[in-house]
Amino acid sequence: MKEVAGHLPGLCASEVQWHTLRFGQGSEIVEVDVPALDEAQIIALTARVRANARAYLHQLSVAQIITIIDEAVARLLDRTHPLRIKAEKLLPIVTGYDADMVRLGLTGYLKTFRQPQLKRFLAEDFAHPQMLDDFQPRPKGGFARAFGPELLLHIWAGNVPGLPLWSLICGLLVKAGTIGKLPGNEPLMASWFAQLLAEIDPQLGACLAVVWWQGGSAETEPTWLRQADVVLAYGGNNTLAAIQQRLPVTTRFLPHGHKISVGLVAASALNTRQGAELARRVAYDVMRYDQAGCYSPQMLFVERGGAVSSDEFAAYIAHELAALARKHPRRPLAIEEMNSLAAWRNGEEMRALADGRTLYGHPTDGWAVVIVAQAEALLPSALGRTLKVVAVDALEEAIQALAQQRQVLQTAGVAATPAELFRLSALLGQAGVTRITAFGDMTSPEAGWHHDGRFSLLDLVTITEIEQGAEAAAERFAPYAD
Repeated sequence: MKEVAGHLPGLCASEVQWHTLRFGQGSEIVEVDVPALDEAQIIALTARVRANARAYLHQLSVAQIITIIDEAVARLLDRTHPLRIKAEKLLPIVTGYDADMVRLGLTGYLKTFRQPQLKRFLAEDFAHPQMLDDFQPRPKGGFARAFGPELLLHIWAGNVPGLPLWSLICGLLVKAGTIGKLPGNEPLMASWFAQLLAEIDPQLGACLAVVWWQGGSAETEPTWLRQADVVLAYGGNNTLAAIQQRLPVTTRFLPHGHKISVGLVAASALNTRQGAELARRVAYDVMRYDQAGCYSPQMLFVERGGAVSSDEFAAYIAHELAALARKHPRRPLAIEEMNSLAAWRNGEEMRALADGRTLYGHPTDGWAVVIVAQAEALLPSALGRTLKVVAVDALEEAIQALAQQRQVLQTAGVAATPAELFRLSALLGQAGVTRITAFGDMTSPEAGWHHDGRFSLLDLVTITEIEQGAEAAAERFAPYAD
């Protein structure tokens, strides 16, 4: 099967060189052609997108932009739409993820971009969302208006299908001319979404481009980076550091590096009535997209003293992961991933001989659960559905240990009573955790989520203020002043 990715307003396919990415194995192979532009094409395309955004996108109201995005999302949610059919067919081959997992994951994810949810995005970051359309009164006096960048460059990661849509939509909401760099491991969803927007509103489609270049290319990447007012990038810390070094000092850089997420289970949640259901929810968070997202749990701290012991609870999780492995098989791993997983498992098996920890799972099953009887520092798991369950006397001691790694913390799943939830949440926030949620929801952030504790929209804009004094002074020059 052959697909062409990207969205290049004003450029003909015959003018562009194409690079082929190959996905799948055996009889199921997908070849995706991605555009590789030269320097002159890069400069011309970015100038065109910037000019188109100034002439059209800046003139739209936020409500009009939301309506267009909502229509595109509605079409992708329609399982009879050709692009949705294509997504359900090709994304499992491209990503390696189970087809049902992709189908269900796409539906849940896309629902966060319907019109009501987009309004929530705006309300989370702006007291007056109309600030993006016109000057609005400020409580301190005067007026203020928010302006998005003329050209916003996204450098996307593709560890989860459709992930680029989050920042792409945020850029459109602040009326930024947009260039998006396709991730090499999933180049299709962002391309399809851009094409849908262009089909619904061709003028809006001309305000964004979806492109590709080899990450880190000394020949191409600096040219792209010089064009943007703001660069929003996802990736490993080394990659982000390299991008930042290449940016002009005047370019605003918004990086999102790798993070680690954890779970905390209070003794109060470990009762015989709800323990098995809670374990099912934990296992679902571990299974979904094989822990590829930063919000997937890698360690679980379980408080002793519940009606269900920490060992029993870990066994429940192992049972659920085994069931999920049959329903949603793990994607095939690359050689380096297999080596990493084998090294992690071998290390845990050696430690099991020394300190008696328990290891559930088997290499061919595609999952593993380790039970540790003594508190351990936060360490990444091998991913691919691997979880370390650490028994602690009190969750406070676990949080104290987590604080040592505050720079890499993101999401915490918490199961506790209401009073415990708020007490633990305050401690987790102080330790660096930026999102606290229920188990079963760890991999599905709510609409308007503040990624890594930052503002999804507000970080993209600049605020122009008309001071109260300027407003008062203007009154002296009004035709009615005499």
